Amino acid sequence: MHLVAIVGRPNVGKSTLFNRIIQERHAIVESEPGVTRDRIYAKGEWNGKTFQLIDTGGIVPRSEELFDKAIREQAQMAMDEASVIIYVVDGRDGITPTDESIAAQLRKTDTPVVLVVNKCDNSTADMNASEFYALGLGDPYAISALNGRSTGDFLDEVTKHIPEGTDEATDERLKVAIVGRPNVGKSSITNALLGKDRMVVTPIAGTTRDAIDSTVTYYGEEMVLIDTAGLRRRSQIKEQIELYSTMRTARAIDRCDVAVVVLDASLGLEMQDKRIISQVVEARRGIIIAVNKWDLIEKDTKTAEEFTRKIKEELKTVDYAPVIFISAVTKQRITKLLEMAKQIQERRSTRIPTHQLNEELIEMLERTPPPSVRGRDLRINYVTQSKVAPPVFVFFLNHPDLLPDAYKRFIERRLRDIHDLEGVPISFLFKKKNKDRDE
Repeated sequence: MHLVAIVGRPNVGKSTLFNRIIQERHAIVESEPGVTRDRIYAKGEWNGKTFQLIDTGGIVPRSEELFDKAIREQAQMAMDEASVIIYVVDGRDGITPTDESIAAQLRKTDTPVVLVVNKCDNSTADMNASEFYALGLGDPYAISALNGRSTGDFLDEVTKHIPEGTDEATDERLKVAIVGRPNVGKSSITNALLGKDRMVVTPIAGTTRDAIDSTVTYYGEEMVLIDTAGLRRRSQIKEQIELYSTMRTARAIDRCDVAVVVLDASLGLEMQDKRIISQVVEARRGIIIAVNKWDLIEKDTKTAEEFTRKIKEELKTVDYAPVIFISAVTKQRITKLLEMAKQIQERRSTRIPTHQLNEELIEMLERTPPPSVRGRDLRINYVTQSKVAPPVFVFFLNHPDLLPDAYKRFIERRLRDIHDLEGVPISFLFKKKNKDRDE
């Protein structure tokens, strides 16, 4: 999927525009500069084209020297990774020296740049936007991200630069992404699986544009390994490195069938690990939690069991994810990752017959029916599986809007009790019975 990067100085409305494009409040919007520090990304769609949208956050300088470096890093990062760059400026402030510095960097790229003048709430403000022609980046699009004014025009321009399809859609090989935060051993795992040192890290900018793909043959079956480590830029600016890593991770998750989320055994489950796991689940990809560097842990007979229990407790809604303990150095259980990924993809791709679902699941739910809500009895009449890879199940009932979230989780647990869906995120749709509607 093509990447669209939003860049600009702090407090010009990048996160507001991000939310407007993805139609939900995904990013934190604050007037305090520098609030968007975590990597923020989501899928966007316009004119039937989908893309990966990333909000790069503003550049918060600590000194003049670092400020200049940050401008170069941010713009260069977008140039390296993005198919299209949305450059956001503030129509109320006019052109600032920072805007000019970022624009100077963007003019050097071959990547299409769409210049957006934000905070233009009326036609008078639109006239003021004409001064931004001076940045030398083509036509400025005057918009208001806050109320959505004129956002369609510039999105038309953005999607002009995104091709209709991708050859990846025809590649039926199992794609396994090795993801995780820095220094957990992702490339070492890939190298161990390949049996050779495939990852080459070089300080030359642009050497590794995308996540690195490798082909491995497992019992006669070709699989694609997507490694997200790639080139580590030598930078003093931690936020830029994290952002660069995140773009790779987001794209790898989007392209894979099954994601192996690698943890460091010596550190356990950290907040960044949880965020990556959430990304995999939201993308509805198969998931394996691999605890690397297990050879460095002092163990007794219950160490792995205790470690697994703690992970499951902290990931209550993802307790279906299998946990495996590995070592890239000793190659302990390394090939087991491929076997597990293959099994998970088979589960993701299995369609459960409708009659079987209704006989097993509806009968079980009738024994523990949903609670009455607002004096109304809720009755689930029918269930069918509408999609595979990822699995989507459609339930028909009398009042779908009243079904409590707790009961939806109960349905998921019961479904997982009946069918082996280990490592497989699933989705539910709840529709009104006896009402014809497209799936």
